[in-house]
Amino acid sequence: MTTVKENPMDYLQRLGQAGEGPHDIATAALMLAALDHSSRALEPYRAHLAEIADAARAEGRLTANVEDGARALAALLVGRYGYDGDRLAYEDPQNADFIAVMDRRRGLPVALGILYMHAARAAGYEACGLNTAGHFLLRMTVRGSEALIDPFNGGAAIDPEKLGAPPGRGSQAVEDIRLAEPVSDSDVLLRLENNLKMRAINTGERARALEIAHRMVLIAPRRGELWVDLAKINEAVGALGAAQKAYEACLALVKPGSALHNEAALAHHTLKRKLN
Repeated sequence: MTTVKENPMDYLQRLGQAGEGPHDIATAALMLAALDHSSRALEPYRAHLAEIADAARAEGRLTANVEDGARALAALLVGRYGYDGDRLAYEDPQNADFIAVMDRRRGLPVALGILYMHAARAAGYEACGLNTAGHFLLRMTVRGSEALIDPFNGGAAIDPEKLGAPPGRGSQAVEDIRLAEPVSDSDVLLRLENNLKMRAINTGERARALEIAHRMVLIAPRRGELWVDLAKINEAVGALGAAQKAYEACLALVKPGSALHNEAALAHHTLKRKLN
């Protein structure tokens, strides 16, 4: 267990070195947010997460199956603590800032999903994010039975076999949910940070995008595609030396001859010509 005063960068670096997880995912999200709130004391947020875990643990002892457990966690997070999706200002960067999410009790699907994962694991369930496009869902599992949860919409349980297609998306959306593969905790954290990075890119905040890209590499340093992304953003802000090092980090990680290796090698060669 980490101490309250631990440096968030040190914590996240160790997390990245540890691999894909499972991690203490809520603490990791808190540490990522702490990088934007250097003067904020983290103890109240840690205490809040501990309170959620204790309450979920108590609820877990009273539920007979995973469906009841899913409903109990939704009642806890929505009914007791007031967490819900931010439908009025979905694009607000605060919705992906875990500290702001806990302050406001509003957030994006992935930010709320981290709270549900935290609570579900405390209650004794396995919980993971799902690789669904456009909307974050999670799966709770115990003793071979499972429930699919939509954290953005009040923790509603989803039955893919009975689900009607969401408006405008057709039956393929249902099939996407049915076939969705679980993702690692690192994937979930990267999805959280990618929301911040894309919002910064879309608003022309290149320095902010670069800052978030550095964080993504920190928590998943073995992913070559993140190094390429970091290199491209460095190029965009004129940090060509840093871009070269990022391309070289990718080339050291990925298999020669792969599409990503070829992309990084070409970009690296082109950049070297500029530098020379």
